[in-house]
Amino acid sequence: MNILLTGGTGYIASHTAVVLAQAGHELTLFDNLSNSSQSVIENIETIIGKSLLFVKGDIRDTKLLIRIMSENQIDVVIHFAGLKSVADSISRPLSYYANNVQGSISLLEAMQTCGLKKLIFSSSATVYGMPKYLPYDELHPLEPINPYGKTKLQIEDLMHDLSKSDEEWTIICLRYFNPVGAHKSALIGECPNGVPNNLMPYVSRVASGELQELSIFGDDYDTLDGTGERDFIHVMDLAEGHMAAVDFLRKEIGWHAINLGTGKAHSVMEVVKALEKIIGKKISAKIVKRRLGDMPVYYAKIEKSKSLLGWQAKRTLDEMCESAWNYQIESKR
Repeated sequence: MNILLTGGTGYIASHTAVVLAQAGHELTLFDNLSNSSQSVIENIETIIGKSLLFVKGDIRDTKLLIRIMSENQIDVVIHFAGLKSVADSISRPLSYYANNVQGSISLLEAMQTCGLKKLIFSSSATVYGMPKYLPYDELHPLEPINPYGKTKLQIEDLMHDLSKSDEEWTIICLRYFNPVGAHKSALIGECPNGVPNNLMPYVSRVASGELQELSIFGDDYDTLDGTGERDFIHVMDLAEGHMAAVDFLRKEIGWHAINLGTGKAHSVMEVVKALEKIIGKKISAKIVKRRLGDMPVYYAKIEKSKSLLGWQAKRTLDEMCESAWNYQIESKR
């Protein structure tokens, strides 16, 4: 199949590109490189052993998207493009609505123009908001508590309405939990521009000496060790979940929301200790006040992904930390 990946040089998209290309799909990567590097393309090509088509552009450029879809006879779109920091969304909400919501409308308009109606959307567990119960299942009330989560929910709602208006659409909203880790080659991984917002690249850079100290946002949550607990999932498991979603997309119609997580939670301190065990030294950390928009604990109910996609995460926390550390070391050589 010919697959377009928007935000194609980003963290999750790059790992998904490897899995899809190795399965024989033809890929077009589309990205504005605002939070990634063109070197990612070369590294993906090294892993898969062939060249990829890359187009630099903004997701809000509808005419460019139409041209790309038409020229490359795209069959399926996987929509990764968007801003993704909870904290940043609180300070810059206008940018998040403009990029995420307006960008998604532009993409859908382009797809509709081209008669292209198969889409996988990179959504988020943040659409659930504060847990009414755990684990989150796909029927949990949707009450996001930050602008980032609100943009994801608005896009999901838009896609749901679109699928109801035209039964030819097949749309899968994959609600990610917390992706971490890197490809076994250590050629691609999570490498955000500037100071990382996510735990794993931040703690890895502290461990390597690139950053001075890890800030742990709160140790007074009602959890086993007081730090926040998250459903961390290896990025390669997540990438393989997209492969399963592409297969599901071929034979289904309608709108579907599906969690992609492990079904269990690890605390921030557990992640730090797991990485300390791998590198053999203590990681400098300090406790600071809670961060606005963070939740004490959340994790996925995973039965739907198992039953519909035939997919389940299989990699451990130690494997997540080891691959992230290997990438941190190799990326600085």
